[in-house]
Amino acid sequence: MSEQLHYLEHGLIQTRLAARELAHCDDQVIRSVLVSLADRTIATQKEILQANRSDLSRMPESDPKYDRLLLNPQRLADIAHDLRCVAALPSPVGEVLEKKQLDNGLELSKVRVPMGVVAVIFESRPNVTFDVFALCLKTLNACVLKGSSDADDTNQVVVNMMHQVLREHDIDPAVVFLAPPQRDYLSRILQATESIDLAIPRGSKGLIDFVRENARVPVIETGAGIVHTYVDTSADVAKAKSIITNAKVRRPSVCNALDTLIIHRDLLPELLELMRTLGEQHEVEVFADEAAFEVLNGCYAGKLFPAKTEHFGTEFLSLRMSIKTVSGLPDALEHIHNFGSKHSEAIVAEDPQVIEQFLNKVDAAAVYANTSTAFTDGGQFGMGAEIGISTQKLHARGPMALPELTSYKWVVRGSGQIRV
Repeated sequence: MSEQLHYLEHGLIQTRLAARELAHCDDQVIRSVLVSLADRTIATQKEILQANRSDLSRMPESDPKYDRLLLNPQRLADIAHDLRCVAALPSPVGEVLEKKQLDNGLELSKVRVPMGVVAVIFESRPNVTFDVFALCLKTLNACVLKGSSDADDTNQVVVNMMHQVLREHDIDPAVVFLAPPQRDYLSRILQATESIDLAIPRGSKGLIDFVRENARVPVIETGAGIVHTYVDTSADVAKAKSIITNAKVRRPSVCNALDTLIIHRDLLPELLELMRTLGEQHEVEVFADEAAFEVLNGCYAGKLFPAKTEHFGTEFLSLRMSIKTVSGLPDALEHIHNFGSKHSEAIVAEDPQVIEQFLNKVDAAAVYANTSTAFTDGGQFGMGAEIGISTQKLHARGPMALPELTSYKWVVRGSGQIRV
């Protein structure tokens, strides 16, 4: 057995053992750990940013993952803020979900409990390291972190810092284990049924597909975000322009960023104005269908190309987008059904009936009316942070935070009853 493989196997065993002890830890201690980690993150930001620069030096700035990998003082301050927010939230562990007494006198309680050991597989996002640790610790779950080689220098520094803080609070540091970053070891993690209770992939479609196809442990998918915004003929143009711009350029490399603008044919005369800021200030590259291309050609300030089939149903993760023209809401719904990923979908409209039809008929984890899809985020939803955005329907959907990292057990109290 290679040294790295031995390290992985030993780490998984130690994390499972640590999870058993963590399950009985007092929430006040957990709060102290997370607050201390927030303080330490700011105090040691020089070391963290130095490691992050080392990671960034191996990636071209043109790579869509570059922005996801990047840390800076403001992003570290945001991470520290999220850690404190999670610390302050009530723990769902121990919550009684249901309670009843049977005719035979048995008292039943349905009680939230930790999952146990949660493995999260992610790419190029060191902020995920903090989010996963905080949410797992708050729910008394141990965690296995399988980051990519892209962010390994940063992850090493961050997890070492976590271990130091855990020791200072007399918690076994094995409750967070950083697995080797090489892809070769991923299958071992996904098949570790004796060590891991749940796997959550965060990353590209290729990564998610690999996890789904190779896992023997239960999986919650956090699918790709192929995001649409439909601008109805009843829309307020100024409002629509602001929403489209924010959804596309706020952080184009994240999964809630706009990929396809769907526009009502009657609103095509307003298309150039809707796209003005995107072209003139942000140089967004556009792939437009025939009707939209005809309107924008020779007028749009950014790069403009005729759309091909592959430009729809694509998660661009960059300053690129497509435009689809439709004749009304039914066509918009059909396009979203055919090309969406059930992540985040939005409508801009003033007609209340059109809005309600859209919200009721679109099948997605988050649906929006007259606001930006950039809000699909655990922190924005008041969850403190998120472990991912689930696009499936079993157990969890949308931003996943504390409750989604718990299971439950039935507690049955009797007074000598036997079943006949």
